[in-house]
Amino acid sequence: MDLSSFDIKFIPGVGPKRAAVFAKELNIHSADDLLHHFPYKYVDRSRFYYIHEITDNMPFIQLKGQLLRFEKVGEGRNLRLVGIFTDGHRIIELVWFKGLKYALEKYKPNVTYVVFGKPTLFNGKYNIVHPEIDIASQLPPADKMTLQPFYNTTESMKNNYLNSKAVQKIIFSLMHEVKNGIPETLPAFILKKYALLNLTDAIINIHFPQNADLLNKARQRLKFEELLYIQLSILRQVKWREKHINGFLFDKIGHYFNTFYEKYLPFQLTGAQKRVLREIRTNVKSGKQMNRLLQGDVGSGKTLVALMSMLMAVDNHYQACLMAPTEILATQHYTGLKEMLGDLGINIALLTGSTKKKKRTLLLEQLRTGELNLFIGTHALIEDVVQFANLGLVVIDEQHRFGVEQRSRLWKKNKLPPHVLVMTATPIPRTLAMTLYGDLSISVIDELPPGRKPIQTFHYFENKRPVVNNFIGKQIREGRQVYIVYPLIQESEKIDLKNLETGYEYIRETFPNFKVSMMHGKLKPAEKELQMQQFVSGETQIMVATTVIEVGVNVPNAAVMIIESAERFGLSQLHQLRGRVGRGADQSYCVLLTGHKLSTETRKRMETMVGTNDGFEIAEADLQLRGPGDLEGTQQSGMPFDLKIANLSTDGKMLEIVRNIALEILEKDPQLASMENQIFVSQLKKIKTNTVNWSLIS
Repeated sequence: MDLSSFDIKFIPGVGPKRAAVFAKELNIHSADDLLHHFPYKYVDRSRFYYIHEITDNMPFIQLKGQLLRFEKVGEGRNLRLVGIFTDGHRIIELVWFKGLKYALEKYKPNVTYVVFGKPTLFNGKYNIVHPEIDIASQLPPADKMTLQPFYNTTESMKNNYLNSKAVQKIIFSLMHEVKNGIPETLPAFILKKYALLNLTDAIINIHFPQNADLLNKARQRLKFEELLYIQLSILRQVKWREKHINGFLFDKIGHYFNTFYEKYLPFQLTGAQKRVLREIRTNVKSGKQMNRLLQGDVGSGKTLVALMSMLMAVDNHYQACLMAPTEILATQHYTGLKEMLGDLGINIALLTGSTKKKKRTLLLEQLRTGELNLFIGTHALIEDVVQFANLGLVVIDEQHRFGVEQRSRLWKKNKLPPHVLVMTATPIPRTLAMTLYGDLSISVIDELPPGRKPIQTFHYFENKRPVVNNFIGKQIREGRQVYIVYPLIQESEKIDLKNLETGYEYIRETFPNFKVSMMHGKLKPAEKELQMQQFVSGETQIMVATTVIEVGVNVPNAAVMIIESAERFGLSQLHQLRGRVGRGADQSYCVLLTGHKLSTETRKRMETMVGTNDGFEIAEADLQLRGPGDLEGTQQSGMPFDLKIANLSTDGKMLEIVRNIALEILEKDPQLASMENQIFVSQLKKIKTNTVNWSLIS
């Protein structure tokens, strides 16, 4: 049986209606999809409790006994059914809010049942709401009952009687259909060398484990396979690109680069910046296309490295462009680069959605003829009317803010794919980088420019606002400027904007002697520009804003960052916001203001922010706390592979081992042409991903 083409509706207990629910809610279409819908937890069913043993905060438990009677309590929408259940010593209430008639008809007094559920305390008495009930004589003996799987379901599935128990029964039925064995997906030499379970035993024991040891072995086998195929897929494309895709040859370092380095450099390069420039130089003179990710903490000097890389392109008679996610950031890049280049003789221009038609027409003509060397812009750069004479290098800042299609259109602006440098100020944990960006070369700037002082971070509850206000006033009187940032969440945008405006009025009233700017995404471009320029020039001392100022805004005199409702921000976003200060020589500060009621996870976030300025440490903590799917940047663009069982926050060691195994396999057999590797080829064809392959995007 080909499990991947076996329609789920033919599995006993499914049928067309339930199959449609599985497809819509969980994207499960085939028997293979269902077998890879793994349980999210297991409960030990081998132990029976007595009612007198029940305590607060117990997990799911099972009791054995009989129903004494039923009582209907309340009326109308508040009507509920209460079953009085005894284990022969004490009693406990079983409660139904739905399915009252069904429960009354199905469960009878004086029959011995096994009751399974989570006990809760209500009005001083324990009860179990909507318990699972089975006739005791129809269950296997206690010594044969093992770990019961629990499956993720949705509200819509439950409405169609597809709760976890129903899914369990359907998978149990499917197991009987495939009892002759599930076709193996790893070669025999891999199973033997790494002592892995075969696929049939792994699938059986992931759904219905005989014991904890076999469950662990099943998990290890399935995680190994999942991560191995991800790495084989990524690294195979890298090998293909190295062999087949040529790039522009930047074979000389010439007048512009050398003159800039000797006369225009704004500050001495750090060792990390020099190392990264050497890595880029090696790529662009190799004759192969560069695809490189540049990671660097906020303020580490990525933009300077990008500029010097673009000068390499200009020295070799190519154009370069830099694309940024917002007009504010694109404009700032343009202003900063133009200032750094001085009178070096480089023609640089800016294109955004606000560029007037007459100027836009002129710029596009200069770009087509090659008169422009460097072109800076927003999404406007990917429009079809933007045609380069000879685009040799593309730099993308905060690349995760762009959609896949947007990025790929930029690569196609030349016959040969240009060299690509993508930059992020959101440090990416090593495990995430190996999957999200496994087909890019990775450079890291892990040093801050000399003279920068670490930002001091404090966490205060809202009742300390007067203390914070005194601190703000003192800093401004000493000549500093202050950011005050409010959250802006899409789901509550109107409320958040109202909070921002209320906060703006509060700040104006609290600090009547100081001038205040306000910035948010709903402002018209001209108004944004005015508000920003007033703050940059020092005309206003306080900037009240949403996270629109999160990335790239550079005001060296701004030394204080106040983050309102900091509990509503993720760790990486808090770190990004903090990076807006600390860009000058003065000591800078970040204050996190929160309410008093904080979850354990939120407290850990605040402690992490207060405890470290290291972006990579923060990124690792974020991965541990929230998992890979929620990290800023990955949620927007989507994880590249749909992980069913591996977890990048806990399986980093296995990922590294598996990556080395994949490299070893491809070193010996790049085409996977050998007989023993044919199983890899057939499986790789089946892997469906939503990734964009950076290597082949051109």
